[in-house]
Amino acid sequence: MRAHRSSAGGALLVGMASVAALATPASARVTQIEIATTQSPTFDGVSFGNVGPYEKLAGRIRGELDPGDPLNAVITDIGLAPQNAAGRVEYASNVMIIRPVDASRGNHRLLMEINNRGNILVFGLLNDAAHNSNDPGAAADGGNGYLMRQGYTIAEIGWDAISGATPGVGGGPFILDAPVASNADGSGIVGKSLDEFVIDDGSTLSAPLTYRPASLDTADATLTVRAQEFDRPEVVPSDRWHYQGDGSAISLLPDGTTFRAGSLYELVYPARNPKVAGIGFAAVRDFAALLRANPLAGNVQHVYSTCVSQPCRFMRDFVALGFNEAEQTHRPVFDGVLNWVGGASGLYLNDRFAQPFRTHREHIGRWYPEFKFPFAYQTTTDGVTGRTDGLLRRCTASSTCPNIIDANSENEYWAKDGALLHTDTQGNDLSEIAGVRLYLVAGRPHGDGIPVSGRGICQQPRNPLVANPALRALLVALDAWVSTGAEPPPSMVPRVADGTLVNPAQGAVGFPHIPGVAYNGRAHTGDLLDFGPQSGAGLTTTLPPVLLGAPYPVAVPKTDADGNVLAGIRLPDIAAPVATYTGWNLRKNPPQEGCDASGMVLPFTRTRAVREAAGDPRPSLAERYPDHAAYVQAVAAAAGRLRDQRLLLPEDAERYVKAARDSDVGN
Repeated sequence: MRAHRSSAGGALLVGMASVAALATPASARVTQIEIATTQSPTFDGVSFGNVGPYEKLAGRIRGELDPGDPLNAVITDIGLAPQNAAGRVEYASNVMIIRPVDASRGNHRLLMEINNRGNILVFGLLNDAAHNSNDPGAAADGGNGYLMRQGYTIAEIGWDAISGATPGVGGGPFILDAPVASNADGSGIVGKSLDEFVIDDGSTLSAPLTYRPASLDTADATLTVRAQEFDRPEVVPSDRWHYQGDGSAISLLPDGTTFRAGSLYELVYPARNPKVAGIGFAAVRDFAALLRANPLAGNVQHVYSTCVSQPCRFMRDFVALGFNEAEQTHRPVFDGVLNWVGGASGLYLNDRFAQPFRTHREHIGRWYPEFKFPFAYQTTTDGVTGRTDGLLRRCTASSTCPNIIDANSENEYWAKDGALLHTDTQGNDLSEIAGVRLYLVAGRPHGDGIPVSGRGICQQPRNPLVANPALRALLVALDAWVSTGAEPPPSMVPRVADGTLVNPAQGAVGFPHIPGVAYNGRAHTGDLLDFGPQSGAGLTTTLPPVLLGAPYPVAVPKTDADGNVLAGIRLPDIAAPVATYTGWNLRKNPPQEGCDASGMVLPFTRTRAVREAAGDPRPSLAERYPDHAAYVQAVAAAAGRLRDQRLLLPEDAERYVKAARDSDVGN
């Protein structure tokens, strides 16, 4: 079936009866599909290799869930959501499908991006697009066209009901319309919520709230301020701040007072009307199940997910909570999962008064229930709490686990205690597990595939490197793994056993003493937090939480004498470097704290004389590469090794060599 081509306003409405004809019973929980607009061709009519032009379908779906089904019952508060006449809980979302105009020329693979706060990032990540568009249609929006040249169909759905509706958090257009929970007697739910405001400048006049307060009396709330996460908080008197209007934000008093730069403000307040945010898991499950069998996606043979950061933590919870099992067929929904920079954490989503846009880092977001056992895919026993669990426990029992490739940057180790992804809670290496591969892409910051520049809020220039070439190779490896059974390269992460995973002290890491560069070993601590007796059921009643200690081990990758990480996938810019590239940086204010997702770049000097005058211990470019040809040869050798290991595609290996030839290194 081909969707009707229309301009805005002309719609293809696929009702419940039609869905049954279009799809297998696995998708019957999607009750309506409306394709409101079709742009054919899109990307300014560019023809992509043998696949040809693409088209874009945009519209909306509606679905319903049986709250009594065990696969849905894990959703917090689903039993308190309004039900229709059939006893089902309804939801809706806008969707987008980008597919080959001629479906027969595609590769019959569906790549569903789990978008980031409602924003499309996949074209920056896998296509090297210079910008990310939430309505891709221009030629530049498709970047180098890699995904289209391979023939992928790409799909988007809103899974996040909170971020897109909260001012100031970068919410994009893909928003889940989820119902509001209420008490069994129909009265509104009121509970504690905590909003943290990270103030990096001295001009901030207001701070947006995630939820509307149940009371506008500031005496019913507590506002505190501190510089660092473990400083004793200072209470801001209730007569020194106020709610704006209906409570969408707060401001300090007297009016015109700015929030203190370099500070963390935290507001604990009575909030009302929590959305049943965990429905986002079911919406992704049911949309993917629909597209597997629906001609709208072009005769799909395999379904993969991909993501950047926050939605990869969504996918970790998605698998752990059992949502990769289709509700009716009980077959796997996703065949393969490609995660980038999800770390070892989950998401603050399947909770009352959820805030999925929050993220733990060394400095920010430390008082939210994201960092908690289980951290690893393997089923292990937590030496701290005594619990036994693992991210694959449920899907293993139901035989619905996807093949998973989980790649991370160096930043996840420093900012999010990412080593717990492949160590137990005593700090011991975990063995490889079937169906999962883990990779560190060395020398990378936490990023969305688009290079950054300048210092920003950091002390040193930010690391501009991206992991896109490695991720393209890993997508190819994932597809081969699923479709032919060909195993990907073994996991490549730092290990305790070989000395490449160490404590953050400079002497242990081996990071050089570089003039003008501060090193304090600041890393995320392995905290254990008490959010109240019902937190396991998604009710965080103790806010801020009680810090019970920091019993979980923290370890980071060891570096070579240049400060570049030894373990993982060392792309040519690390294997044949012109600078030190890190996954960590420090803030300007406060200067002791980590600079969130950023790394730093510290170029080598050009000559030995300049290096010695500066007191820099790292060999200069001239000492490393006697001439231009030597540098090109070093890059080519590194690219060739990675190509042979299936960790770099031939076209990307050629790009690295061409960039080396075009450089002035060694001239």
